[in-house]
Amino acid sequence: MSYVDKVIEDVVKQNPNEPEFHQAVREVLESIRVVVDQNEAQFRRDALLERLVNPERQIKFRVPWIDDNGQVHVNTGYRVQFNSAIGPYKGGLRLHPSVNIGIIKFLGFEQIFKNSLTGLPIGGGKGGSDFDPKGKSDREVMAFCQSFMSELCKYIGANIDVPAGDIGTGAREIGYMYGQYKKLSGLFEGVLTGKGLSYGGSLARTEATGYGLLYLAEEMMKCHGYEMKGKTVTVSGSGNVAIYAIEKTEQMGAIAVTCSDSDGWVYDPDGIDVEALKAIKEQRRERLTEYKKYRPKSEYFAGKGVWSVRTDIALPCATQNELDLEDAKALVEGGVIAVCEGANMPVTAEAIRFLQKSGVYFVPGKAANAGGVATSALEMSQDSGRLAWSFDKVDTKLKEIMVKLYHNIDDAAVRYGFDGNYVVGANIAGFEKVVDAMNAQGIV
Repeated sequence: MSYVDKVIEDVVKQNPNEPEFHQAVREVLESIRVVVDQNEAQFRRDALLERLVNPERQIKFRVPWIDDNGQVHVNTGYRVQFNSAIGPYKGGLRLHPSVNIGIIKFLGFEQIFKNSLTGLPIGGGKGGSDFDPKGKSDREVMAFCQSFMSELCKYIGANIDVPAGDIGTGAREIGYMYGQYKKLSGLFEGVLTGKGLSYGGSLARTEATGYGLLYLAEEMMKCHGYEMKGKTVTVSGSGNVAIYAIEKTEQMGAIAVTCSDSDGWVYDPDGIDVEALKAIKEQRRERLTEYKKYRPKSEYFAGKGVWSVRTDIALPCATQNELDLEDAKALVEGGVIAVCEGANMPVTAEAIRFLQKSGVYFVPGKAANAGGVATSALEMSQDSGRLAWSFDKVDTKLKEIMVKLYHNIDDAAVRYGFDGNYVVGANIAGFEKVVDAMNAQGIV
């Protein structure tokens, strides 16, 4: 049995009931097989892949909190510190009922390579809880966040582990967590990113993941002889990533015609009204059924369906495994040119293979949505220097990072004979840097 196959088999056996983690490990290790095969004797001797797929530390804890009626609730909190070979652990905190240890491990494992691809000194980690902030009052959210941070604060620090936002964790949640960390530690330091501008946050951080997604997509399209202007774009999701992906799409002269939430989706042939979307989702925290009040010509549909719309570029920005094989077939039939992941692993493995075989340019999330964590690292730099950069300075650095990232994954794919396969290119480019650092630091 090959080394790659043995490690995949062991991961499945040792981590039962964690399908998302199995999927992430299998996808990465299959992609880097060509590199591993060339160094198999050394990698086996050093148990390199075993060390790569096992977190350096994983933490699980209870989170008790009291609701507005005096009822006590207990959620479960997680932090997986996966790999610190190239820098302090860095990765978001997801608050969603679906959160479990397997999902946090899958996200943390992906984060290793995403962070490596930014070219910045940040390692991989992830955390969160099965708490659902939807429908909770501000006081209830604060009660949960303070309880969550009361335990998490023991394991993080500006030079140890720097969490950020993710699904369910926005500016409100980060603020409450930061206040509790500061109270307990007595330190005003850059221990969280995605902070408010009044206490160490960075301009352009809110926009970064969505903007970065479009900067990479634009560079890829340009390198293949296309321009963004005039292209039709379909987007799933209506959170932070989707909103600012839509905004940047329209700034580039393309037209984004869809968005979605967990109940349904909107089709607006005239282009999604970003200000209406922000009002519904960022200000009023409502469902997309409200969108028609702003745009009477738009259509709302319950359930799935975003990928049935004819499009040039598809940007899945909602959640994992949301775009399956049937969706991929619909996109190809509609003439899609490119699919770039705005969320973490939103396209199933079967759908990815079909898209690639059909000649669609596909870029995985570890590359395409790396703009968020890249700008988080820029926020860390500003915090360390007690600086506040302008929006344009941060945005310019973000674009430079994403353009360079695209060329790095493209070059890696070409070097190993996988021209145009950006899944292989991203995994190899991210892997090479991490492995160099791991080998330099010995068996630790």
